[in-house]
Amino acid sequence: MAGKAILYDYWRSSASYRVRIALNLLGLAYETVSVDLLKHEHKGIDHLIRNPQGLVPALAIDGHMLTQSLAIIEYLDETHPGAGFLPADPVGRQRVRALSYAIAMEIHPVCNLGVISHVMQLTGGGDESRELWMRKFIAEGLTAVETLLDHPDTGKFCHGDAPCIADFCLVPQVYNARRWGADIDHLSRVNTIVERCEAMEAFAAAQPDRVKREA
Repeated sequence: MAGKAILYDYWRSSASYRVRIALNLLGLAYETVSVDLLKHEHKGIDHLIRNPQGLVPALAIDGHMLTQSLAIIEYLDETHPGAGFLPADPVGRQRVRALSYAIAMEIHPVCNLGVISHVMQLTGGGDESRELWMRKFIAEGLTAVETLLDHPDTGKFCHGDAPCIADFCLVPQVYNARRWGADIDHLSRVNTIVERCEAMEAFAAAQPDRVKREA
């Protein structure tokens, strides 16, 4: 696993999207290996060896295989001085983690492909039910994030004037909101921060449609 980093991901995975942003911001060269969720490649033995949870992303770097997107990003922050993905002060770190978790641990899990597919199977729901589910939980979750951003430490980005882990979580979630037609147009802080992030090449290069197009 030594040498160039290898990111095992899926182009539309929100968690993978977060890690791509972080890697791009650091300017780290990495190879991408697709793990197709729709073909259930994440449940195949090859990927289960990388990550017994059968989830993406997994990152092979520095002789290690890392899993869980936020833990991966914190590793990158800790091993690259000056990355600034988390603030230096404990209160700032707590706030950034809280914002990140509000998305990655509250919105994302209930809108995960595996979860929603199982819910639809149990209830006999179809495409309309799936869309209503996604719109409800994404819109409610991001509305709460909008309120959390009404804070003196919010700057050009979620915390201060440089992108942090919270921004890495917010941008993919807004991508999903747009995809499912969630009503978030009124969330001015969320949309302004996302627009600012998307103007940066590190974020733009990680965008799922561009990743798929360039694969």
